[in-house]
This record gives sequence, C-alpha cells and structure tokens, in this order.
Amino acid sequence: MLDVHFGAGNIGRGFIGETLAANGFEIKFVDVNDTIISALQERHGYDIEFAAPGQKKVHVSNVDGINNGKHPEDVVKAIAKTDLVTTAIGPKILKFIAPLIADGIVARKEANNLKPIDVIACENMIGGSQSLKESVYEHLDDEGKKFADEHIGFPNAAVDRIVPLQKHDDPLLVSVEEFKEWVIDESQMKNDSFHLDGVHYAKDLEPYIERKLFSVNTGHATVAYNGNLKGYKTIGEAVKDPEIIDLLKSALEETGSLILAKWDFTKKEMDDYHDQLVKRFSNPYISDDISRVGRTPIRKLGYNERFIRPIRELKERGLDYSTLLHTVAAIYQFDVPTDDESVKLMQMLKDESLKDVVVETTGLKDDPELVDEIVKATEASMAANK
Repeated sequence: MLDVHFGAGNIGRGFIGETLAANGFEIKFVDVNDTIISALQERHGYDIEFAAPGQKKVHVSNVDGINNGKHPEDVVKAIAKTDLVTTAIGPKILKFIAPLIADGIVARKEANNLKPIDVIACENMIGGSQSLKESVYEHLDDEGKKFADEHIGFPNAAVDRIVPLQKHDDPLLVSVEEFKEWVIDESQMKNDSFHLDGVHYAKDLEPYIERKLFSVNTGHATVAYNGNLKGYKTIGEAVKDPEIIDLLKSALEETGSLILAKWDFTKKEMDDYHDQLVKRFSNPYISDDISRVGRTPIRKLGYNERFIRPIRELKERGLDYSTLLHTVAAIYQFDVPTDDESVKLMQMLKDESLKDVVVETTGLKDDPELVDEIVKATEASMAANK
C-alpha cells in the first residue's frame, strides 16, 4: 500500500513514517527541503533513534521523496493512485498544499479511481483534517466536490510524540521519544478496509484532543513558564526542581478534574496518563529550551488556549484552578527578547494597565471577576519575583 505524506521533518519521519512503515506502507515524502528529499531519493530509507537508555535505533525502508516545489506534477500522479494521504507539515502550511491535494483528487476522478481514501492531517491543532478539507474544496469545482464527497475522507486526528532539539550529521536521522499516541476519528473516515496497528480509532475524537491539549500542552507550558521565573534555561533543569514538579502535578490534577467532569475517562486512566507524562517530561534524553517551549505567550494566553479555556470551564463547575492561575501570572513575566510575542507583551505591559492587557490577551471581556483574579495573581507574583 502507498501513502503520500506531506512534511519530511522530524515528526513526519520519526512518527508518522515509522508507524506507516511498520504497517507495510510504501511512503512518498513530499517536501521542499531539497537536502532531505534528495537523501530519501538516493537511499530509500533512514534511521530513527529513541531518546531513551541504550538509544536503540530502528530502520525505516521503502521510502522515497518528491520535491513539490520542483515537481508538483509528480505529487499529483502519486495522489492519483495512493491508498492514503497524511500530513505533518505545520497548521499554517496546510492551506499551501491544498491545491496539490485538490489536483490529486481531480486526477483520481479523471482516472475513474473510485477507491475511497482518507486525507489525515497529523498536526498539533484541533480539527486539522476538516480545516484542510475546507482549503482543498476551495480549489475544486462542483463536480470535483461531488467526487470528493463520495470518495475522499478527511478524518481529524490527534497526535502526541515529543521530538527533542537535535542536530545530526546525517540529515535523515531523527531522534524521538519512545511514547507515541495517534488517534483518528473513525466516524469521518471513507476507507475502513484497514486499521493501522499502533493507532487508536475513536468514534469521538474530542475527549482525546482535550486530554492531550490540557495535559501535554498545558503541562509542558507550566514547566516552562514557572521554570523561567526561577531562572532555568531548559526543561531538563526545571524538572529537577521539586517545586516545579509539584506545580506540574497540581496543574495536571486541575485539568484532569475537568476532563473527568466532561468525558468518560476513569480516574485511574487519568492518573496513569499523568504519571507517564511526568516521566516523559523528566526524560534526560529529551530536554528543550524554555525559551522555545514558552514562545508565543500571547497566543498561549488565548481564550480557547491551554490555560484560559480550562480555567473558564473549571470556574463554571466550581472546581479548583489555582495552579493554572499561578502559571498565567508567570506568563505575563515571560521576558524573552528573541521571541516577537514576548517583546510585544512586555511593551503592552509598559504602555497599558495590567487589567487592559489581561482583557486584550485573554478575551475575557465578559468575565470581569476572572480578569480581577488574574490581575491580582499577576501583581502578587510580580511583587514576589522582583
């Protein structure tokens, strides 16, 4: 079977590629990085190294590469006959590959290839595949849309695997953690003739997306922002501090109480998930710069993002969110000159009142009570950290 995969970066090769290869797929990686694509075309294989004791390696074979910048027609030909399309290219790039996918769908129609396929966006975003579908349909006429409605699925997916910062002499070698989770919304699939080993299929993806967002993303950021306040430069340094670990566990307990209130996970499932997450963040083979994990603080303060959304929903249910509030206060002190959003946030705090900045960044204009809580927590934190 054949998969056309957009994005030959670390997640593409080290997660999606590994999983598909283990399921017997031939993989055509599509990317504009000529160094990586040329190496794939020459070697038709690469190694994955696990960030764990022993640093075991596995070899992925039966792969090839297409430079979509130089040979878009080859991408269209590949989609015309493929069994699956996947992406791990970044949420902002999806709209730029949509025309190629649309052309591939038209090529399938013209070849009378009626075999159903799924296009799965494996991105760190909610509703990635459906968002890609909207962009693809912008490049299809009515007949093309009708064909796609009948034969092309766009099931959303949730993916989770930490890839450490790395630099190798071999451009194809990629280091990843051993843990991985890939969940696909089977209710949106068109091709149910196979299920991938190592992938979980769910009738409702939202519980898994929220569990991941409010555990992995919220937890990682909790370590970063509180670690930054204490002067640490890397996640690895921060997680050696018992106080930081206590804050991480407390934040996970708060978001976990929300997940348990909303979805059908058991308390033991959540506890096991959180215990594993603490171990993952504490893995000495996977350390990341706090400046990178904490980057784009304004985005991460957003109304539906990893802190404000769970705080809002916990408040509605009368549940504790004190550690999340403590971390939000730390975000307003994330002063990193190399990050554009951090620079902008620091300037906003100089030019405006703290209350106005909180309203502007969080979107909480209809909840003055919560805005006041954030302001008080931030003022107290700033005073304590002078």
